[in-house]
Amino acid sequence: MGILYETTSLSGWAIVFLVIIGLIVLNELGRYTKWGGLFLFLVVPIVLTIFVWPKTAAPGNEYGTGTWFNWVKTYSALAGCLGFMAIRYRPSLAKKKWILWFPPLILAVNIFEASIRDFQCYSYGAWNGEYIDNLWVMSGSWNIMNGIAGLLNIVAICGWVGIFVSKNKSKDMIWPDMIWAWIIAYDLWNFAYTYNCIADHSIYCGVALLCSCTIPAFFIKRGAWLQHRAQTLALWIMFVMTVPSFADRIAPVSTTHNPTAFFVVSLIALIANATLVVYQIHKIRKNKLNAFKDEIYTDTKAYKKVIEENS
Repeated sequence: MGILYETTSLSGWAIVFLVIIGLIVLNELGRYTKWGGLFLFLVVPIVLTIFVWPKTAAPGNEYGTGTWFNWVKTYSALAGCLGFMAIRYRPSLAKKKWILWFPPLILAVNIFEASIRDFQCYSYGAWNGEYIDNLWVMSGSWNIMNGIAGLLNIVAICGWVGIFVSKNKSKDMIWPDMIWAWIIAYDLWNFAYTYNCIADHSIYCGVALLCSCTIPAFFIKRGAWLQHRAQTLALWIMFVMTVPSFADRIAPVSTTHNPTAFFVVSLIALIANATLVVYQIHKIRKNKLNAFKDEIYTDTKAYKKVIEENS
């Protein structure tokens, strides 16, 4: 038995690795070509909505994909992808200042949805763990801690006034003020959310999915984390809604169901996001900035590097 997950075979970890690589590759397809993006995030979901998901993601199905949360998450992620594409490929739209509220708004809504889910899992009172909506859940203080961490992560969203479209062929939506500190805090919170609320699926929707957007944000296209996140999230959710047995039957990797693991993971997420908010408030006060009108991290190397690479 491991600390977070039950031990699995090398082939099991190979599948996790292939999921990461597959998501990165498809994300690049959607990033580099407008028609690739429209096919992946408009045509494919329309077809699946009509012909596939009514069966594979029906309410009450044995894999838990028919919950309100899965359906809302699917379409909110797709809305983000299409909205970001509109910003990227419509220069006149990208120049309108009010449109820059869309990226932080869709991001905040997605985080808020997950925070509410954490609080909901606590309300189940499943203190010893039980299957609810065909998903294993263990309620505890970790749900409250991580729900708060998610709300703090929303508070720390900043600098969207500086969003612009890159000058290169891929026309990426660049958010330079979304530096590594916020991304890591988000990753810690989101992993804790998946561990708390969809525990036995979290190796995929937590570890693999977060790697698939964080790796490109650090090593392939810096400054485009939110674009990477929206596209990989949409791709993964569409796959899960289509092949719901994947994480339960085809390639399962179960958590240890250890209360200590739940507590520690959520505590780390809470500390990271609380620290980020405190540091951000310090910078705002020190530099006399307006969190709604100014970028916060313009003096950092990470910010300057993104501007240099994309201007």
